[in-house]
Amino acid sequence: MTQQYQVLAVQASRLTMANQETPPPEIPESNSSEYTAESDSESSEITSEASVEDVGLSSTEKGISPELFADPYGEDELDISAEDFEAMLAQHADSIGGFCEGDIVNANVIQITDTMVILEFGFKSEGAVALDEFKEADAIEIGQQVEVLLESLEDDDGVVVLSKRKADFLRVWERIREAHEAGESVGGMLTRKIKGGVTVDIMGVDAFLPGSQIALRRVPNIEDLLGQTLDFKIIKLNKRRRNIVVSRRVILEEEREEKRDGLVKELLVGQVREGVVKNITDFGAFIDLGGLDGLLHITDMSWGRVGHPSEVVSIGSKLDVKVLEIDWDRERISLGLKQLLPYPWTDIDKKYPVGSRVKGKVVSITNYGAFVEIQKGVEGLVHISEMSWTRNIRHPSKVVNIGDEIEAVVLKVDSEDEKISLGVKQTEEDPWLGLPDRYPPGTQLDGIVRNLTSFGAFIEIDTGIDGLVHVSDMSWTKRVEHPSEMIQKGDEIKVVVIKVDPEAKRISLGIKQAQEDPWPEIVESFSEGVELEGMVSRVGDKGVIVDLGNNIDGFAPISHTGLGEGGVLAEHFRPYESLKLKIIESDATNRRIVLEVTELPDRIDLPDPVDSEEVVAEAEEDSEVEAVADSGEVVAEAEEETEAEGDSEVEAVADSEEVVAEAEEDSEEEIGEEIKEGD
Repeated sequence: MTQQYQVLAVQASRLTMANQETPPPEIPESNSSEYTAESDSESSEITSEASVEDVGLSSTEKGISPELFADPYGEDELDISAEDFEAMLAQHADSIGGFCEGDIVNANVIQITDTMVILEFGFKSEGAVALDEFKEADAIEIGQQVEVLLESLEDDDGVVVLSKRKADFLRVWERIREAHEAGESVGGMLTRKIKGGVTVDIMGVDAFLPGSQIALRRVPNIEDLLGQTLDFKIIKLNKRRRNIVVSRRVILEEEREEKRDGLVKELLVGQVREGVVKNITDFGAFIDLGGLDGLLHITDMSWGRVGHPSEVVSIGSKLDVKVLEIDWDRERISLGLKQLLPYPWTDIDKKYPVGSRVKGKVVSITNYGAFVEIQKGVEGLVHISEMSWTRNIRHPSKVVNIGDEIEAVVLKVDSEDEKISLGVKQTEEDPWLGLPDRYPPGTQLDGIVRNLTSFGAFIEIDTGIDGLVHVSDMSWTKRVEHPSEMIQKGDEIKVVVIKVDPEAKRISLGIKQAQEDPWPEIVESFSEGVELEGMVSRVGDKGVIVDLGNNIDGFAPISHTGLGEGGVLAEHFRPYESLKLKIIESDATNRRIVLEVTELPDRIDLPDPVDSEEVVAEAEEDSEVEAVADSGEVVAEAEEETEAEGDSEVEAVADSEEVVAEAEEDSEEEIGEEIKEGD
């Protein structure tokens, strides 16, 4: 009997639902495939059974299908009368209380766990809803009444299935559908960021806001928008999937189009309008003028130097800007901020006259100098040559750094080109002005060889002050071709001041002047007519220089070498070979000895000249190989050089043109006179 009761109860439950006058409302399909499959199977089962039972009821007086009296587990009829069955059916209907699957019911919270909320809604058993289906899980209290959807009176495990999320969805679905069809906007709050966009809470239902629909331009930090309540347009609905897609961009585009039409009519060049900073880039900021965006370029933000637009403006800030240019064809508007401020270069020459002292901050450093801001929007250049009287500075960063507060003197003002020349060294007394009194000609000093050039050597005689010793002032008796024949870099030597030029900032020094002139004695030892032997030192175009011993050189002009017309010196004279000579002139005043070759050396054929193109090609190959082979040594030597040595090299390069010119003139005059007199 118990087994029969159970079978009848199940069938009665199905019969009751099939005979309901109004079918259950459509239940949207869950995101879960399991829920969809279960709902579809149950609905098809109910439909098929209802149709069968409807047929059965029409054939009986009591409205009871004969199939209900059949034993589903055998072929025997059930031992029960129609009256008993009706009683059982009424008893079962009382037990389910008229609840139907798909109804929204009111339930009371009777228990809250870590993951579930237990609800009682007047049914014979309680139901449970996942805690995460509640929007405000922390606000749930025991005894609170909530609306839930009755999904199933009994699942496979005999448990009632309830859903809070689906109940909320069904309650607001009609309102959402009507807003979508009417094209009306709905309010919603951005709750959390997900892949591809943001979740928006609309009337308690989650909708999806794609990232491309958040604003007119890409939003760099979506997290900053979370928690804001905005208006949205519904652009897509799918009830079965409970899918709602909204857009904020559609509303903004409509608003922008309305405002744009008004701005096009009233916007003019020269107007000052209020705008909001929408976006910041490396080259400027985009300003929303109320329907149209304009570009505020970084060069139009301030009369002074701006490293990055974020130093002047920030996203969301309001500011007044001036319309500089409008291009409706390209839809571009150029804006300016600095144009609202006075032009700082007006009467700048009166404010900062030449010779006045100013204070400013170093804002930029280049290879050729440093820019100093002396007032907002006005910068002056301190050239590298105006940083020190005595030091030859390789780079301005050796003297100043960005951000330093310095004092300078105005050297030149050009208001038309917006240029001011400043000098730092002018704030101190020029030490070169006192050098003539401090180092008069004839003063003997100790110095250090800082640099060697082809025309002489630079000697440091005081901190930052170098003098030049020309090759002609290195020896009384020896014809010096290169300074390295006499001294080396780093040597400590004695020098004598020959001349000081404070205007050109040059000091001429001599090494030989530190010693007594030996020529009066030399003339006595090497008098005219004396025959002697000497060694070829080097062969020149005009004659042969001969080493007579004791660092004394003599000169044999080509006319006194014994060569006939068309003779070649190099064919008879070679370095380090001995010669028999005769002194034809010994001059202490001009410090020279003129020689005559008494015995011409034998002629030796010179090798045939090589084709010039081949020589150039071989020279280039040798240079490349040598450069590669010696690169390590060159780098090592360069790293070992001190900064002071480098400064001397810079001075040598800076002064080389003038010094070389003077040195070459002196040498040419001296040698020319000797050759002329020798001839």
